[in-house]
Amino acid sequence: MEELEQGLLMQPWAWLQLAENSLLAKAYITKQGYALLVSDLQEVWHEQVDASVVSQRAKELNKRLTAPPEAFLCHLDELLRPLLKDIVCPGKATFSCERVAEALILQVRSELSGLPFYWTFHCILASPSLVSQHLIRPLMGMSLALQCQVKELATLLCMKDLEIQDYQESGATLSRDRLKTEPFEENSFLEQFMVE
Repeated sequence: MEELEQGLLMQPWAWLQLAENSLLAKAYITKQGYALLVSDLQEVWHEQVDASVVSQRAKELNKRLTAPPEAFLCHLDELLRPLLKDIVCPGKATFSCERVAEALILQVRSELSGLPFYWTFHCILASPSLVSQHLIRPLMGMSLALQCQVKELATLLCMKDLEIQDYQESGATLSRDRLKTEPFEENSFLEQFMVE
């Protein structure tokens, strides 16, 4: 199960556009099981199951289908991957979701080997540590990285202004007036950036 946790951590978030819901989701599916994380930006739900749970659920939902859990997992991967990459696969599968108490139920209907295939993801509220690991820490890291980049770019612009000033003091002039810019005001820019 550790492989599923690590694999899910490496997956990017994607918009999951369902008829009445717009959600953020990420999934990681292997032959041993799957991990799914879904958020509406107010709550985060999670499901992680191994091959034995997949086998049991497949028997309950698909009485006419008999296949090893790896086949069901492979099919789920084929259904979810295009959806999470915003690729339209007409007629391949229909997805719907509903909230039941503190759970999110994501239902899938498609075909497997010419027979109807049904699947239900039973996502429960994610633990605070899982939310921190997948949302808060990456967002904080990205925010800090962006702030560093903004400061570096502001410093570079100030240096460019000094370079332009040196050229002007040496007698250089612009050949086109429309290219003239005002000197960069680092403090007001950084204040405006933080406000936005």
